[in-house]
Amino acid sequence: MTTFNGFTSSETFSQIPNSLFRMLNEIDDIAELKVTLYAIWRIEHIEGHFRALCQTDFESDALGLNPQEIQIGLEKAIERGTLIVSSHEADTFYFLNSPRGRLAAEAFAKGQWRESARIMSAPFALARKSNIFKLYEENIGALTPLLSDMLHEAEKNFPGEWFEEAFSIAVSKNIRNWKYVEAILTRWKEKGKDERKNNQDIVKDAKRYSDSEFSDFFNRD
Repeated sequence: MTTFNGFTSSETFSQIPNSLFRMLNEIDDIAELKVTLYAIWRIEHIEGHFRALCQTDFESDALGLNPQEIQIGLEKAIERGTLIVSSHEADTFYFLNSPRGRLAAEAFAKGQWRESARIMSAPFALARKSNIFKLYEENIGALTPLLSDMLHEAEKNFPGEWFEEAFSIAVSKNIRNWKYVEAILTRWKEKGKDERKNNQDIVKDAKRYSDSEFSDFFNRD
């Protein structure tokens, strides 16, 4: 077992429905519990109206389950009612059994949001090999198709060695927002990026990114 060093004050926390905790004494299959929690986490971080996962989004490495165990976990979650499944032609997606999830599943079954579904089903495996994608998931949250495209574009527009420092500045200010990171990169590109003598200057320098120039990108929750 790998020793866990503890949660940090700057990381993002996901919301878990209270009703799930009341079901813990009933869920005796670890695969069901893992896929349910994973679905809540991933869907919670999806931006846009189409909030669902295809089966390939439930990654074996992340869950510590093989594909057969994932399938069993999904089937039990569907039987219990925490997740619902909806299909249209060759596409199948899993939704949270919430008011929004039920409406989305019904709309998808009728053939709506088909183009969004096709984008959602695209694998992220290749994208995650890139450093910027790894930095985003470690510091902000789960990837979405829209963000995947935005990060690909950023790779073309900015030097790769800038990304880690820009994310570090955002984390030091607890502003876990891609638009804020992008604003820092854009400023560096337009006005020049000073080379720093040591990495400790990153946190000290963060204050100058909290002025009005970036105020629109602050989290105000």
